Amino acid sequence: MLFTGRLTANAEVKAVKGDKQVINFTVAINQKWKNKAGEKKEKTAFVDCAYWRNSGIAEYLTKGAVVEISGWMEAQGYQSKSDGIKARLICTCDTIKLFSLTPKSADPTEGKEKKAVTAGAGKDDDDLPF
Repeated sequence: MLFTGRLTANAEVKAVKGDKQVINFTVAINQKWKNKAGEKKEKTAFVDCAYWRNSGIAEYLTKGAVVEISGWMEAQGYQSKSDGIKARLICTCDTIKLFSLTPKSADPTEGKEKKAVTAGAGKDDDDLPF
């Protein structure tokens, strides 16, 4: 699955079994169209994502950042406090393409670098800047 959207909040890094880390974030995908009457319509889908490869990219996954995600969907069950057992779809990311590079720690008055960088595209992420 391949999609492009904006992050709804800053990514969160969580430690899991052993020394592994996962980055969790949500991407909003907008769809715009005109109905038969010519009225503009819009709806938004929210996709929960998990990235397991390089936790250094998390500082660039900030609210509003535009990303292109490549990955696969997986159903995950959970216990709701009020409605019992529910399920949601999670995209396990293979690659993340960033369209703006501004780390969380960056000075907001500085200009943003406008090139795209892809994480997870190669066999080895060691040559990436994050």
